[in-house]
Amino acid sequence: MGNLYHANAKTTARIRQEIQDSEETLAQLARRLSLNPKTVRYWKQANRVTDKHSGPQHPRSTVLTPEDEQIICAFRRLTRFALDDVFVSLKDSILALTRSNLHRCLKRHGLNRLPPEEGEGQPVKKKKFKQYAIGYVHLDITEIRLGKQKRYLFVGIDRVCKYVYVELHERMTQAIAKEFLDHLIADCPFIIHTILTDNGAQFTYALLAEHGRPQGKIHLFDQTCTQHGIRHKLTKFRHPWTNGQVEVFNRTIKAHTVKRYHYDTVVQLKQHLMAFLLVYNFQRPLRALKYQSPYATMLGIYQQQPELFHFNPDQNITNMLLNNSNF
Repeated sequence: MGNLYHANAKTTARIRQEIQDSEETLAQLARRLSLNPKTVRYWKQANRVTDKHSGPQHPRSTVLTPEDEQIICAFRRLTRFALDDVFVSLKDSILALTRSNLHRCLKRHGLNRLPPEEGEGQPVKKKKFKQYAIGYVHLDITEIRLGKQKRYLFVGIDRVCKYVYVELHERMTQAIAKEFLDHLIADCPFIIHTILTDNGAQFTYALLAEHGRPQGKIHLFDQTCTQHGIRHKLTKFRHPWTNGQVEVFNRTIKAHTVKRYHYDTVVQLKQHLMAFLLVYNFQRPLRALKYQSPYATMLGIYQQQPELFHFNPDQNITNMLLNNSNF
């Protein structure tokens, strides 16, 4: 933070230091610096280059007595009560006490913030996220409204490289979810080993009552996962933040499309979604990726661990996206 000067100050700390270090006379300094000789004399004799504090040297209350302040401080140290609790406890004993002069009293004595007790205030060790190889995909469905029309955006985002694949559909059914997964697997150059979804009926029978579940039948989505050797994980019920990776991206993509622009047709929306997706995947540097794009991060991983990929990411992924009928 820079120096704070008096509102009418004509000099800075640098000029004041120059005055004190100079061998010139007061008149010469005043003429060269365009200052009043009295100002030059003042700073020549001063042993500092900062303005004096305008407040009292020893602040004290004009209402509370020193004995009152000692009682307040002792009570605060002993009980470690919060400000309001201290006020409620002492207001009947100290008639001049108000919440504001109580706070000022505690601040004067350095008790507005209590020192930590033994064992408190230790740095909390942050729990690190478990490290996964590329191919851990978060998947979700979010609703998009286009005037009176309603569409459903299927979104998949990789946890490691943040590569995103989306499709826009009129409905959200098991068959469409299964089809989306097939397209996602074909689009991603890396091998998907885990998919995390919520407990929606499009992905699982887990939330259905035991008597309501199809007997001896495996969900279409799970069938596809098993076919490709993918582990299907579910979020904890009523804990949407477990799938926060894709939830955050849902808000991001809406903020850059339907919440900001008007579209006359669904085709216009699809075209803009595609444009945003291409910029996000191939050009946009992300702080979580040390300011690299998802595509650049993917290429870096491929160079070190090519066994985690179906094919080289340098192949024409852009054309694969453009040929997707759901755009």
